[in-house]
Amino acid sequence: MPPNDKYLQMGIRIGLGVLGVLIVFALWALIARYSNWAHTSSHFPTPYETLMRMKMLFISRQELNNTSIYDHVLTSLRNWGIGYLIAVIIGIGAGALMGASEKINQVFMPTVQIVQLIPGLAWIPIALLLFGLNERSTVFMIAITAVAPIAINTAGGMKSVPDIYRRTAKVMGCTVFDRFIYVTVPASTLPILNGLRIGLANGWRVLIAAEMVLGLNKGLGYSIIQARWSLDYEAAFVCIVVICVIGLFFEKVLFANLERFMAKRMGMTEGI
Repeated sequence: MPPNDKYLQMGIRIGLGVLGVLIVFALWALIARYSNWAHTSSHFPTPYETLMRMKMLFISRQELNNTSIYDHVLTSLRNWGIGYLIAVIIGIGAGALMGASEKINQVFMPTVQIVQLIPGLAWIPIALLLFGLNERSTVFMIAITAVAPIAINTAGGMKSVPDIYRRTAKVMGCTVFDRFIYVTVPASTLPILNGLRIGLANGWRVLIAAEMVLGLNKGLGYSIIQARWSLDYEAAFVCIVVICVIGLFFEKVLFANLERFMAKRMGMTEGI
């Protein structure tokens, strides 16, 4: 692709993304104006008010629930990172075993699918019984919610690799290990990445919900639920915006670029 076309398409993609954000802010402003006009019991924060409060929290270092907003963000990211890393290790390992053996797949896939069907918040009683009211319960809920899609997509990706790839590698003298590392894994990279993306989103959503219920004085979810009791809705909206920004960064910047890079390496697209 010529460099000019490459930058043009990149600019169009960024422009459309900015347009989408502006539409969301416009709808938000309209909803806030209508709500404040129709109801007098509580004030619905506008985008401007939320951004000003965000400035106070991030730049002026105003405390939120006796803690810096940076501590809340770092606490959420730490719990999410630990839980997600556990899910990645278990999910890819289990998925690789199920993808390599049909018998193992038949035994364990139904259990993995059942785990996937259980809503994240339904794990709260089990988390409390196993770990008590602490951050380990939050990490457990993130891991158990994220592991299923990772395992399912890893297994499905490895099972979908055409047999001719493996047979060709075998004829060329590759060992079983070499065929797995240099043929099966690269050919199933995109399905694995898709599973990692879904698991990451699942883990991020359940993190916020778990912090609302199990939070111990820190975290974005904890801050949102505390804002409900103190009627500090501007702070709650700030936390929601931060949650969206972090989620969009991993979704649109990290995983989207990684998928384009891998698709280009595999010759499936020209990439950008």
